[in-house]
Amino acid sequence: MNRRSLARRLRRPETRRFLAFLLTGGLAAAVNVASRVVFDLVMPYEAAVVVAYLVGMTTAFFLARLFVFEASGRSLHVEYGRFALVNVAALMQVLVVSVGLAKLAFPAVGLHWNAELIAHIVGVLSPVLVSYQGHKRFSFA
Repeated sequence: MNRRSLARRLRRPETRRFLAFLLTGGLAAAVNVASRVVFDLVMPYEAAVVVAYLVGMTTAFFLARLFVFEASGRSLHVEYGRFALVNVAALMQVLVVSVGLAKLAFPAVGLHWNAELIAHIVGVLSPVLVSYQGHKRFSFA
């Protein structure tokens, strides 16, 4: 792909919206991971992943509502409910990936250094494309 072709793609509204989704989602993911580290101090890893996901999801909702998607015309509560429904599937994926890597895959290959942190970061990043489509077509449609 040449520079001119790339520049044209970046000017497309859908491309700009997806990039905004990635940026706001990245910030929400950082909030998710940071809060999981704090929650680890008072609860088991699996519970900390779930509670941190809720914190990150709420952050993602408000950022997406402000910077990514246009208003749907629904109330805040309805949009948040729809956003949460999309995130239930994503949470299952995050949990399976995070716990699967931290408890099974990484120990099997001898990775112990920050295994839970690395697993959680990979888990949080895993549902990006599916979440974008779900929020575009359902949460804020």
